[in-house]
Amino acid sequence: MAESSGELKPTLGLVGITINAMALIAPGAFLWTTYQLQAPPSSAKNMWAAIALATCIALLTASCYATLSKAYPEAGAGSSYYYAEAAILSKEDHKHFRLARLAKFVTGWSAHLYYWVYPGIMISFMGTLIVYIGQLFNPGFASDWFSKVVICVVFAGLVGSIAMMGVTGSTLINIIINIVQIVSLTFLGLLMIVYRLGHPNVTYEHTNAVSVVMPHDLMGLVYQATIAILLLVGFESATAMAGEAINARRDIPRGVMLSLFIQACICYFFEYFSVNFFIGDQYTAVVDGKTVTGFAAAVASGAPLGDMAKILGDTLLFGNGFLLQITIASTVVMALIGTALSSLSTGVRISYAMGSDRELPTVFGFLHGRYNTPHIGIYFLTVLSALIGAYAVQSVDNVTIVTLVSNIGTFMLYGITCGITLIATLRHLLDDEHNPFQTIVIPVLGLVMNLFMVCGIFYYGLTGSGSAQVNSITAIGISIAFFVAGFAYLIGDSLIKGKPLFLPADISHPLRDRVGASKVLKP
Repeated sequence: MAESSGELKPTLGLVGITINAMALIAPGAFLWTTYQLQAPPSSAKNMWAAIALATCIALLTASCYATLSKAYPEAGAGSSYYYAEAAILSKEDHKHFRLARLAKFVTGWSAHLYYWVYPGIMISFMGTLIVYIGQLFNPGFASDWFSKVVICVVFAGLVGSIAMMGVTGSTLINIIINIVQIVSLTFLGLLMIVYRLGHPNVTYEHTNAVSVVMPHDLMGLVYQATIAILLLVGFESATAMAGEAINARRDIPRGVMLSLFIQACICYFFEYFSVNFFIGDQYTAVVDGKTVTGFAAAVASGAPLGDMAKILGDTLLFGNGFLLQITIASTVVMALIGTALSSLSTGVRISYAMGSDRELPTVFGFLHGRYNTPHIGIYFLTVLSALIGAYAVQSVDNVTIVTLVSNIGTFMLYGITCGITLIATLRHLLDDEHNPFQTIVIPVLGLVMNLFMVCGIFYYGLTGSGSAQVNSITAIGISIAFFVAGFAYLIGDSLIKGKPLFLPADISHPLRDRVGASKVLKP
């Protein structure tokens, strides 16, 4: 295996870019895996409205990513990390030039809090799902912690092996996975609607369709939205593939917006409407010797969608509930493989960009001699994903903690990127060629809303009670420790290498020469 210091090869068109981003969003997987986390009865009625709110925040952020990716198509794998530096260095005014290195590191490190944790969450979801499927056949399957760890390690290795082969192989797999999961979840959603229309005597959680889509209380809406963002991240992964895009300036912005619109505004809106329209007292579970129904039953189950599929199959498909249950579960396994693959591939490309820039250890910037992939980053993130997955798979509290950690990184990265867009476009306030709504209003709204969601996580950590408070505080503590470690590394690396943390305003910089001092952004 030879090391390569070359560049990533451009092989992706619009379809490939969009499909890889869609695989990370994966509505078929998340409806199954996160419904239990979203089902606490105190806030569950806000679920669809929270998805809509999180989608609005995501669309604001996606618009900013599209603007920056069009302005800086040369970003390669760097994505927001590159944009943060380029937005400052492209200014004619040099007074903020000295902040360029600090800005790009904070952006890149925030991206890693998201991208280094997120694949591990997907591995834990896969572990939970495999245990669920196995226990349908054998109730004692993988009932001990060690078996769950082994399952997570195996799946992490599988995903890492596929990622090693590069985006060409990943794209083909993701095309198949996207088609299968969308078709299967659409079919399941239609069955749910048919069931409710044919069973008016069931007491449903929502009295009518309007109740499903309306928010019911502000705090419940905010809490649900802090979870819902996990379902919507991934559209920005398209920007990390600019180095492998045939026409980055044209296709990356389109891929960002298309992936989010298809998966969220079409798939998620329909799926979450269907399941919340369906759930009622026909869905039961036994908790501490008592029978509970509806949302309370969903909280008690490791796979509420699997339970619902069995009810639907037995009732509407001539008693074939078990077959439908297994079929849907199998498609979710496929979707989770695609999601973990896409998130891991994106994460290692950000690490590759920082390694190439020597803001992370240089080994992260190496490319595999045969596959031309950042293999050191893939090895590292595969092991880290296995460890995170093995921890999270052990309990709902554990997976909630790592989910909140990832979401803190996500909101921070998205907020920073919206701020970067504002910095990059402020000089064009009086430019007739620019639309102030797209270059000023949208970035400001995106920045405010993402910071609001971070504050929401902190609020629940400080004011909540029981396990919810403990989980939030633990996630906040881990996130703070991550940033402390990052700044310690940055300062230590600067001292060892003699690199100034704050660059002189008149220093020559290769990136400044590339982007140009008076670069005009044309969204």
